[in-house]
Amino acid sequence: MKRQGIINSSIAKVLVDLGHTDYIVVGDAGLPVPPGVCKIDLALTPGTPSFQDVVRAVHEDMVVEKVIAATEVKVKNPEQHQYMERQFGAAIEYVSHEDFKRLTSNAKAIIRTGETTPYSNCILQSGVFF
Repeated sequence: MKRQGIINSSIAKVLVDLGHTDYIVVGDAGLPVPPGVCKIDLALTPGTPSFQDVVRAVHEDMVVEKVIAATEVKVKNPEQHQYMERQFGAAIEYVSHEDFKRLTSNAKAIIRTGETTPYSNCILQSGVFF
């Protein structure tokens, strides 16, 4: 049994299997999941678990090289934008929400949270630890 880090077996397996530049998505409750992409549904009730809680836990257990978020988050959800800026700083690349949704089709998995605030989504690109 793991002593620390992610204990959700589905998320832990995806993280262990990630290669350099692979994508994992943390999304809000409304983010569509493209056909063929693994969905790990953590949503329990609106807001639970939160986007920030899930991003924090995954980030603590993953080497993140780059983050991709929708440009719209800057204006439509400044709280989440500020959170991502604090977590990832200059590693964030912004694309339109439509381009973001297209990129999710390349993800190894999408983790669905209970978050209900708009544009609470990010793509975490795997880095290397050596």
